[in-house]
Amino acid sequence: MGTRRRWRAIAMVLAAWAGLGSGAPAAETIRIGGAIPTTGPLQVYGEAIVRALQLAVEEINSQGGVLGRELELVVADTATNPQVGVEAAKRLVAVDGAVALIGALSSGVTIPIATTVAAVEGVPQISPASTSPVITTLEDRGFLFRTTPSDALQGRILGRLVAERGLGRVAVIYVNNDYGKGLAEAFAAAYPGEVTASVAYEEKQASYRAELQRAAAGDPEALVMIAYPGDGIPMLRQALEEGFFTRFVFTDGMKAQEVVDAIGAPLEGAFGTAPTGDPEAEAAQRFRRAYEARFGELPPQPFMDSAYDALYLLALAIERAGSTDGTAIRDALHRVAGPPGERILPGAWTKAREILAGGGEVDYEGAAGPQDFDAHGDVPGLYEQWEIRDGAIVTVGVIRP
Repeated sequence: MGTRRRWRAIAMVLAAWAGLGSGAPAAETIRIGGAIPTTGPLQVYGEAIVRALQLAVEEINSQGGVLGRELELVVADTATNPQVGVEAAKRLVAVDGAVALIGALSSGVTIPIATTVAAVEGVPQISPASTSPVITTLEDRGFLFRTTPSDALQGRILGRLVAERGLGRVAVIYVNNDYGKGLAEAFAAAYPGEVTASVAYEEKQASYRAELQRAAAGDPEALVMIAYPGDGIPMLRQALEEGFFTRFVFTDGMKAQEVVDAIGAPLEGAFGTAPTGDPEAEAAQRFRRAYEARFGELPPQPFMDSAYDALYLLALAIERAGSTDGTAIRDALHRVAGPPGERILPGAWTKAREILAGGGEVDYEGAAGPQDFDAHGDVPGLYEQWEIRDGAIVTVGVIRP
């Protein structure tokens, strides 16, 4: 064992002794806060993501826990609302004692949590689903990470894909937040055809007919929808009822079976993109098998795998740091999510603990792909091309940037 590894191993032992002598109960759990929407426009994603987080917690606890203690997931509803999300994050940290946060899903909620809670309180935050390019350069003191790639990349991929599908004129309608604006801009910059209109919409409206009418005015061939299911479903109904559009293109925010079930046959052949793991990779297959054994069939929603990865990465960072201090966890996240280090796959918690206890390094290979954080807390990623066929969402290809 090298000198650095030996001293780190000794430091971890001393930290454990210090904890035993601190008067804290030995069985005290380590709490991870989940700022996840369990109501509102992204509810269908939130429910699936909570199950993925629970799976990771159960696996880790069944293999000895973190620093000899059990992990506990505490979830607070963000309702996909910035103000509600910030208050939820504050409660998770100040009242529930969460040492790290997972969430939010919407970039418009993740960003204010990062700047007013995580960066201020020194609590690491990992979003499994926020894709706005704004996050890359956000002033967050290095406390914000994400396990899904930036929409700067998804926009380019979608722009090329829409052109390859023979669509030369499209309109774009997007949710008026950081996610929607960032992806709409990235798409428009990459699309070689004509964007006849780009229309923002506000959430939770009774009607979207005015926005749809503006989007349809330039006689586009299809509507690119950068939306969430809660607003997207009524928007689709109104688009079809009024005859504004009959062809649709989606992004990750609309990849939910609930959308297909609500609208039915008119969506046959609609397509879109979403971040994904490599379905052929051993890590992705391990996650799928574990999820299905615990909860049944894996639903088509994105970001379950990236949420599972976020929980594992935080647990690894705490174990490596030998501490639940926020700054120590933040710094350790960069050390457990990339080379050098021994490859760790989903579910292999015992192996990871043994390596770290011996002063070695680990490199977590996630269910959603290699989770190698750069200096901004961003990761590379793959994307899937998905399509609606016979009333179901199917993956028709993996795009490797």
